[in-house]
Amino acid sequence: MLILNILQGPDRGRRFELPDTEPQIIGRSSEALPLNDMTISRRHAELTPDDGHWYINDQKSANGTFVNGVRISKPTLLRSGDQIRVGSTLLVFGRMGGRRSTDHPVRVMRSDEMDSAVERTVPSNEDSVIMAVPDPTADAARQLTVLYQLMQLVGSNFDRTVLLDRVMDLVFDNFEADRGFILLMDDEEERPDPAVVRYRRKPRDEEDRRIMASRTIVQHVIHESEGVLSSNAMSDKRFSSGDSVQAYGIRSVICVPIKFHDKIYGVLHIDSQIANYTFTEDQLHLMTAIGALTGMALSNAELYQQGLMNVRLAAVGETVASLSHSIKNILQGMRGGAEVVEMGFSREDMNLLTNGWAVLSRNLDRIYELTMNMLAYSKQRKPEMEMVQLKTLLSDMEDLIQPQCDRRDIALITECEGDMPPIPADPGGLHQAIVNLLNNAMDAVDPGQGVVTLRCEYDPIRHIARIIVSDNGTGIDAETRRQIFQPFYSTKGQRGTGLGLAVTRKVIEEHGGRIAVESEPGEGTTFTIQLPTETRRDPSATSA
Repeated sequence: MLILNILQGPDRGRRFELPDTEPQIIGRSSEALPLNDMTISRRHAELTPDDGHWYINDQKSANGTFVNGVRISKPTLLRSGDQIRVGSTLLVFGRMGGRRSTDHPVRVMRSDEMDSAVERTVPSNEDSVIMAVPDPTADAARQLTVLYQLMQLVGSNFDRTVLLDRVMDLVFDNFEADRGFILLMDDEEERPDPAVVRYRRKPRDEEDRRIMASRTIVQHVIHESEGVLSSNAMSDKRFSSGDSVQAYGIRSVICVPIKFHDKIYGVLHIDSQIANYTFTEDQLHLMTAIGALTGMALSNAELYQQGLMNVRLAAVGETVASLSHSIKNILQGMRGGAEVVEMGFSREDMNLLTNGWAVLSRNLDRIYELTMNMLAYSKQRKPEMEMVQLKTLLSDMEDLIQPQCDRRDIALITECEGDMPPIPADPGGLHQAIVNLLNNAMDAVDPGQGVVTLRCEYDPIRHIARIIVSDNGTGIDAETRRQIFQPFYSTKGQRGTGLGLAVTRKVIEEHGGRIAVESEPGEGTTFTIQLPTETRRDPSATSA
């Protein structure tokens, strides 16, 4: 299965699997490959499969599409390890580890098809990375440099596809190899499958693309945990004829295990035509050390992914516990209201009916608000941007909030500059974010004395719009201010879910804006939202 890994950008860490036959769109409005990057277009680039290969083509985006740092203007063939940049997002195209590949060029030959003469072996263990060099020569310095560069990869890269590509880059930079590949397996009983294949020069044709490797050597490396230096066909009488030698090529080979402690991940294999270059025993030692460090890096990557999974499971548990508590409180309120309504019917008492229905109505509003915030926080949003008049949007909110303020005897003041330009925004998302702030403001003030202010203004110099929600309530201390945007953190006790402000910040950041809070105990609270107003900042304002 081919995949796209996101290395940089708002969606860093996400991974998309590519189907075998269906074209895919990269963009903010894509259903298959949706990105939350506001610097890309709705339909930024298209990935198209063609007979087992994938091509990428820019869709007249504003910021362009780049492959390995080069801006493309026509369909471009993608190869494993290619880097794709769209806006501020960097993706890597590659194959998911552990999956079978039917079109790879590596063929491990049976012993009756091809054999090899083993010249040297080196055990692979924890001491493999300690290079024994008799003199501080240039070779010693080069070996230390290679190991230092590889150690940097061990601690800095946790994506297996990218890691193995970088390892092969390092090998080809320091060994005179014509071809190389890495075979990986999920367990020792499984047949190893190619994860990376590399050539010094581009193959001339499909026949030149094929790499024949000795099964004897590969199995010896895996089962004995030894690095092997070999020259095939040198002592094998079956290759004495010129045709056979020409067909398979007389090559110098190094094959080493990728291993950490007792676990074998696979093998690293390079070869070179003897006419061009013959590998040495010193190079076998260095390659064995590279295999050991690569195994360590893969082990680190597994531990990192396991840690991420544990964190995610813990977060799911915390989420379920918090939501269950909130839902239980709301249901208890609804049950109490229903009992009052039932009592009112039995007694034919309209006052009881009215009071019971008020309790039910409030709790229905609470569970609706909780559900909407859950969806907004958990879903990967794709803001549907359009030009919005803030004065109209805030007027609609005033109509929605005013009845609640009237019931609680709270003064609601709205102020909006009359000459504000329209701004690019998702009206639904922005409406939800501001309503969350207004609900918090109403909860913070005392009935009969509370004042909630909703104000918007325009800064023509900085090209930003400000939406300000303030109240004259109890205020917020410094410690609480540092935590209020964290999900499930609430100061309302049973009345709060802890999602409202987390959702508000998420929505504002999806708009390319920011939110700030100013408050002191006893002096009220002010939330200020800043949103960009320039349409050229909206990537959707293109022909894409």
